[in-house]
Amino acid sequence: MAKRRGLAEQPGLLDPPGATVPAPAAGAEGHRERLRTRLLTVGAEALADHELLEAVLFLAILRRDTKPVARALIARFGSFAAVIAAPPAELATVPEVGPSAVAAIKTVQAAALRLARAEVMQRPVLNNWDRLMDYLNAVLARERIEHFRVLFLDARNRLLADEAQSRGTVNHTPVYPREVVKRALELHATALILVHNHPSGDPTPSAEDVAMTREIRDAARPLSVMLHDHVVIGNGRWLSFRREGLL
Repeated sequence: MAKRRGLAEQPGLLDPPGATVPAPAAGAEGHRERLRTRLLTVGAEALADHELLEAVLFLAILRRDTKPVARALIARFGSFAAVIAAPPAELATVPEVGPSAVAAIKTVQAAALRLARAEVMQRPVLNNWDRLMDYLNAVLARERIEHFRVLFLDARNRLLADEAQSRGTVNHTPVYPREVVKRALELHATALILVHNHPSGDPTPSAEDVAMTREIRDAARPLSVMLHDHVVIGNGRWLSFRREGLL
């Protein structure tokens, strides 16, 4: 046990007189304690990718050094963000990454997406375009197959619902205009924004993308549902049909 430190170094001011404080732990537990202290006092920006991932793994891997596991995950997927977005089955192929570790990693992803979505829902979508793009990139940019989503908006362009309509292959997603319009009517939506991703990373729309978009626009218009835009998400890039003059 170490002697009580000076007032500026005390962990708390409520310790009884003459109390002693534990010496810093050694080994893996000491490393965890130091990493937690840096996270809470300096902030997450002071941690490297593998250190932040270590902190996540603390929740699932107890009393063991998580640094080798974190480094193996970063080596396998390339970055903290790529690890968090990786499919569970692929995460589980890394040695010592069991169901609890996979669940901890995917919980972080779910929390990040819910936070981003909550910020989008707090104000009209069309006046909050940059935050919307941040959210859509977080949801779709790292997906390995195409996903088609629809944002349903009310008369004040606030988000009523963000729903996945379909998922397909690496370069095609089946979309049914009637189903999109039917769902808009069920939600009493007055406007739509279509969204899908291109796993290739290139957001340039195909001829099929353009044709499908115009089908949905033409099916929605007679029912007083406006198609505001169709956004294609690539890898760190996005394209707006409206800005490109495709609507």
